[in-house]
Amino acid sequence: MGTHNYNFTEQFEFTGKAKTLSVIAIVIGIAAIAYGFSDHELHERTFANLLLMGYYFACVCMSGAFFLAVQFVAQAGWSASILRVPEAMAKTLPIAVVVLIAIIGAGLYTHNLYHHWNAPGLTDPNSPDYDKLIDGKSAFLNVPFFMARQVIFLGVYSFFAVLLARLSNNEDLQGGLNSYRKSFKYSCIFLVIYGFTTPIFAFDTIMSLEAHWFSTMFGWYNFAAMWVSSLAIIAIILILLRKSGYMPWVNNSHLHNLGQFIFGFSIFWTYVWFAQFLLIYYANMPEETVYFYNRFEFYKFWFWLNLVLNFLAPVLLLMDRDNKRKENSLLIVSIIVLCGHWVDYYQMIMPGTVAEHNGFGFIEIGTAIGFVGLFTFTVLTALSKKPLIAKNHPLLQESLNHHL
Repeated sequence: MGTHNYNFTEQFEFTGKAKTLSVIAIVIGIAAIAYGFSDHELHERTFANLLLMGYYFACVCMSGAFFLAVQFVAQAGWSASILRVPEAMAKTLPIAVVVLIAIIGAGLYTHNLYHHWNAPGLTDPNSPDYDKLIDGKSAFLNVPFFMARQVIFLGVYSFFAVLLARLSNNEDLQGGLNSYRKSFKYSCIFLVIYGFTTPIFAFDTIMSLEAHWFSTMFGWYNFAAMWVSSLAIIAIILILLRKSGYMPWVNNSHLHNLGQFIFGFSIFWTYVWFAQFLLIYYANMPEETVYFYNRFEFYKFWFWLNLVLNFLAPVLLLMDRDNKRKENSLLIVSIIVLCGHWVDYYQMIMPGTVAEHNGFGFIEIGTAIGFVGLFTFTVLTALSKKPLIAKNHPLLQESLNHHL
């Protein structure tokens, strides 16, 4: 085992250009949202973009907590020296949760974002707008129960995310194995809850935008998207930190592991996407094919771009071993994947909210930039609060000597 002279007390300084750029991005986002709400005809489109970015923000932070839990349950050694980055994402989850619930609540109560199942008269047999199918789902799809599920699920995820971050802090202060053992135990509980509830969370937040249609694969399709997006963000942050002179212990083997995960789960995302598409195409049932018809008819460009960015690009660019180990190659692929899953969520959300009245301009670009700024500001602020390495992690030496 090699010897190292790393500074285990080094902290990231979130000042200067990074902080300024993130604040500017937030201001651009606020301007884009204000522009959207200034025109009544653009309200639907603005709410749809807020839901897209609020959901994306929450999902990657949730997956940061999921990354931590997986490492503890697997007792993984390779990742011990990079856990501060997903930990910062996990610590940001409560903020993301508040933002998402505010967007959903505002969308429900002021503009009826979920009008496919929440419009007046849909469950009233005496109404001309009565919908028997929606009435049959009303015990599950009603505003009080819907909002309760959102609050409970996101609240539980936030609780475990903050708990794991707190145990990591205790480990820094106290040493020993007590905090690590507790992290293992609570991670096991969290993963069981997370595995059973994230499909329901995806059903509620996204699939219910088109409540006549359903797919039992939709939850895992969303899980794959949020997981590979979070891996891409972790890779981007680590590479940029390393380029800035921080975390010198992060080597090409750590990047290789992240590259393998991004490569593998991009294929898994494609498998779930294609399996869902193929079954619906093969069955050719009108109530199911309408989902892909609307996307192919009104969102054809986004439909194909989604596959190019989320399947072809990562597979072709990361197939080579060396590209998984090179900073610039992995950085480019990770950015492509992040943009690709924005496109993925765009074509999931827009047909059920704005239908053919979609657009792409300042609202979409500005809102995305604003949330990127908010994510950057909150995550890097959390990252700057503690040393960049968990110095008392029992498997730290394995990570510092990690070589593939």
